[in-house]
Amino acid sequence: MTLRIPKAELPAELRDNMLEQFGSVPEPVEVLWHHPELARANQEFAAELGSWDAAPADLKSFAHMAVAAYVGCGWCLDINYFQALNQHLDPAKASQVPRWRQSDVFTQLERDVLAYAEAMTDTPTTVTDELHAGLLDRLGPAAMVELTVYIGFANFAARCNSAQGIASQGYSDACEIPLAARPADTAAASTA
Repeated sequence: MTLRIPKAELPAELRDNMLEQFGSVPEPVEVLWHHPELARANQEFAAELGSWDAAPADLKSFAHMAVAAYVGCGWCLDINYFQALNQHLDPAKASQVPRWRQSDVFTQLERDVLAYAEAMTDTPTTVTDELHAGLLDRLGPAAMVELTVYIGFANFAARCNSAQGIASQGYSDACEIPLAARPADTAAASTA
């Protein structure tokens, strides 16, 4: 996949900050910078979202990766796997998110969060009362609201990146365990 909009020139200070933080400038930032106000708002909301702590960080990371795998956003999978390792999350679990239904490394709570992320990503959504109530009971209202907004933002990011032709930049290449591939037949995977 190639970028559908060329990269915009970033201000030097922002470019240097991105290089320091990630080692390279994330392509979504370069593409969004064609509309600086929108790019700044996106960065601010993403930073605010990352600071929330009502829901466990591992569940949010796995949920974002599940959305990315479901939508087909290689960039989101790449950066989230890289960030999961930097957050000291279990790399074996993080690597298996794209094929979570076939993997035996996840707890029941993690599996329910991954199912919730996919159900929210379906169009139309397929979240059931039972799935939502089960998560609400285990996580509590604040964490459930946070997780839901986090998954909504993951959908926003993954769908925007995919539509703009933004693909993996190789952030996860430095990680020791490669990401598992999503099963080819997603219909069969979702019924498993």
